[in-house]
Amino acid sequence: MADETAPWETVDYEGFEIHVAPLQKNAPGETNEFNAPPNTANPAKNRYTYVGYVCHPGADPSIPGHAVSFHADGEESFASRDDALYEGVHVGRSIVEGTHPDLTVLPLVTGGV
Repeated sequence: MADETAPWETVDYEGFEIHVAPLQKNAPGETNEFNAPPNTANPAKNRYTYVGYVCHPGADPSIPGHAVSFHADGEESFASRDDALYEGVHVGRSIVEGTHPDLTVLPLVTGGV
């Protein structure tokens, strides 16, 4: 899983938990300090991304097969922390619903986890 100190937000959805951590993303060439304080001098420079996972309630995501991990694609970034959180939850819901093109919760269901 991602950093255990990340600011995880949890949403219960159709019998699963969606965990999303919106993180500050730096511009190319800058140091990568995900939990750095926002740039208050120039808020327009702040960009955000997310990491997340879907699991059954109470599952331990550090155990292989107990969670489906996901993250924002490549250079994708968002203007605010809330925008990144919204998109991360949206992606998590698509995984649970079976509409995500690449990820599914079927291994969690069929694996008995």
